[in-house]
Amino acid sequence: MCGIVGYIGPREAYPIVLKGLKRLEYRGYDSSGVALMNGQLQVYKKKGKVAELEETLVGKDLHSHIGIGHTRWATHGEPNDRNAHPHLSQSGDIAMIHNGIIENYAQIKQELLAKGYTFKSDTDTEVLLNFIEDIQKNNHGTLEEAVRIALRRIVGAYCILLIHKDDPETIIAARKGSPLVIGIGKGEHFLASDASPIIEYTKEVVYVNDYEIAIVRPDELILKNLGNEKQTPFITKLDMELAAIEKGGYDHFMLKEIFEQPTTIYDSLRGRLDAETGSITLTGIEKYAEQIMNANRIMIVACGTSWHAGLVAEYIIEELCRIPVEVEYASEFRYRNPIIHKGDVIIAISQSGETADTLVAIENSKEKGAIILGIVNAVGSSIARTSHAGAYTHSGPEIGVASTKAFTGQLAVLIMTALYLGYKKGTLDRDKYLSLCKDLAAVPDKVATILQLDDQIKALAEKYKDATDCLFLGRGYNFPVALEGALKLKEISYIHAEGYPAAEMKHGPIALVDENLPVVFVATKDSFHEKVVSNMQEIKARKGKVIAVITEGDTITPTLADDVIIIPPADEIIAPMLSVIPMQLLAYHIGVAKGYDVDKPRNLAKSVTVE
Repeated sequence: MCGIVGYIGPREAYPIVLKGLKRLEYRGYDSSGVALMNGQLQVYKKKGKVAELEETLVGKDLHSHIGIGHTRWATHGEPNDRNAHPHLSQSGDIAMIHNGIIENYAQIKQELLAKGYTFKSDTDTEVLLNFIEDIQKNNHGTLEEAVRIALRRIVGAYCILLIHKDDPETIIAARKGSPLVIGIGKGEHFLASDASPIIEYTKEVVYVNDYEIAIVRPDELILKNLGNEKQTPFITKLDMELAAIEKGGYDHFMLKEIFEQPTTIYDSLRGRLDAETGSITLTGIEKYAEQIMNANRIMIVACGTSWHAGLVAEYIIEELCRIPVEVEYASEFRYRNPIIHKGDVIIAISQSGETADTLVAIENSKEKGAIILGIVNAVGSSIARTSHAGAYTHSGPEIGVASTKAFTGQLAVLIMTALYLGYKKGTLDRDKYLSLCKDLAAVPDKVATILQLDDQIKALAEKYKDATDCLFLGRGYNFPVALEGALKLKEISYIHAEGYPAAEMKHGPIALVDENLPVVFVATKDSFHEKVVSNMQEIKARKGKVIAVITEGDTITPTLADDVIIIPPADEIIAPMLSVIPMQLLAYHIGVAKGYDVDKPRNLAKSVTVE
């Protein structure tokens, strides 16, 4: 859960590495550092954000044509200067940065302590680095050989970059379970955790696979496996523009990404959905369509916001396709020894495509004969490459830590998948199918209409920003939206919030209700609406403050609610793509009103590549 950057070539390395760290800061931002080489190996690191590191380096001689940099999200050891990366080996000859967790570091550390090694940090990274140096010293071999030998012993996940003071023309890199992309320039190479630091320099990249080591020089890229066998680099063309990772005049990436949704949802549908002819084309799914339709069950594995998208999909797939669906937290699924049969379908949902728990869950399921479908945003990511088939959401880079446009992109793809399979299977009649296709195609314009309520929602945020707790309630398709609304508020404003099925509220959470508690109802017109109105009355009877997201034309709910947010009508299957937008805006504006950095909420990182 860190950001890694490296450069080697004719340019000055420091400005490239620093700019890359700023672009990757969303991946981890409790400390940062760089290692440069100009006759000697220089390491600079600092607790806090990248700007604090940059400030300490003003006036220093940072001339170097090779450099590695790191933004950290702490795992082993608290955030401070000494635990920040890069780390130096005991001799001071090698600098290394690392993303991931070394699970057997304690055992290796004891072995090194017995040999007389000392440690300046609390990190597993320094243990791995000294282990590599110890192997190199004892074997009198190259750094590459030492890395290869060490990684055979290591248990855990890693992406590492190393430079040696005696070899200013080489970066050694390796990965397992943590992403690494290498950009190919003319006589230069760029290394990073994702493509955002690379795209302004080159669009030709190589995604490094698990258990591969990269030997990177200005004019040479060599890939090898841990058996020292050369691998052929597969060069991919980046489909990303620089503007996609810049704020574009918005105060925050989160707000930009919320307002991008009319475009990003359209991009998710474009080329796939033709509402006029009732045609859905999902080339990544079609090959396995028969097996999916005939599956005994579908299991959806995901984490966080993606798990909420999976919950919506559970309702939709069971309704339209009549296939049993289970939705699992990937972290629980991978450890509880689940029963998986050959032919079971696993749908893995992940914005980054690198979520560690989800990746391990599908790898285990794949070994047992399951069909893996990946729904991811990041092209070329590990989950995309591990899956048998699937679909990209085409939502573009999401920089804000709290997911917004990725969620609606996931819903767009999942709804299209359910429509395609249900109609093909015959469990969805043509009239309903065509109606839903048209409703789905209308979502981008309806989202644009909801975004015009931004000022109204900003005023609501001012009204409720001092709340200490909040409940979010919904039924049916809108219950996962209530969960997502609560998650967004927790992430961005640090207000304690809980999402519940509205009917479950009276089985416990109603004890929290008093005149100070805001309760957000996702109360759009659907088959549950009358029941939700009854739940609203139960809250009002106990003096709770009711905020309701309602459908245009609803005349009953406004008489009960303290505040209403009115959104356009849609079929209840499509409605979550609309009702979630006010949840996102409310969380954003409350976070801003409280003075928080909504793009980088405390303790969180964007891509969770550790357990």
